[in-house]
Amino acid sequence: MNNKAFYNLTYGVFLLAAKAEEKANACIVNTGVQVAGSPVRVAVSVLNTNYTCALIKESGRFTLSALDDSCSFETIKHFGMQSGRDVDKLDGLPMPTDESGVPYLNWSTCARFSGKVTHSVDLGTHTLFIADVTEACVLSDAPSVTYEYYFEHIKPKPPV
Repeated sequence: MNNKAFYNLTYGVFLLAAKAEEKANACIVNTGVQVAGSPVRVAVSVLNTNYTCALIKESGRFTLSALDDSCSFETIKHFGMQSGRDVDKLDGLPMPTDESGVPYLNWSTCARFSGKVTHSVDLGTHTLFIADVTEACVLSDAPSVTYEYYFEHIKPKPPV
């Protein structure tokens, strides 16, 4: 199997957040997609080892923030390259919450969605959550970040 073939699938870059009890966390994911129109549903896939995954399993709720092209590598690094089990990623950040109290990113974000999980599927390394969309908001007119854009324009290039 040529794994490079998978680079030709299109992906976005998203901040996935969840809250259960008083614990909240967020992580970077590249799998978020609308999967139905009536009712409106989205699906997200997240690593089973991510703390955010555990919070979604516990609460059945999440927010999905579609990052826009103003997003910095520092934002990606902060949410995607450290564990919420080791550090409170949301500490001191002015993040608003949706109607369920789940935080979302309101900068470097073109849209955000709130989801109430209806189904989950254990995929081995990941869990796929399918959720009814309870809120959807446009936050900017900036283009959303694709995985390709992230690698070409946001992620630092290794030294030559």
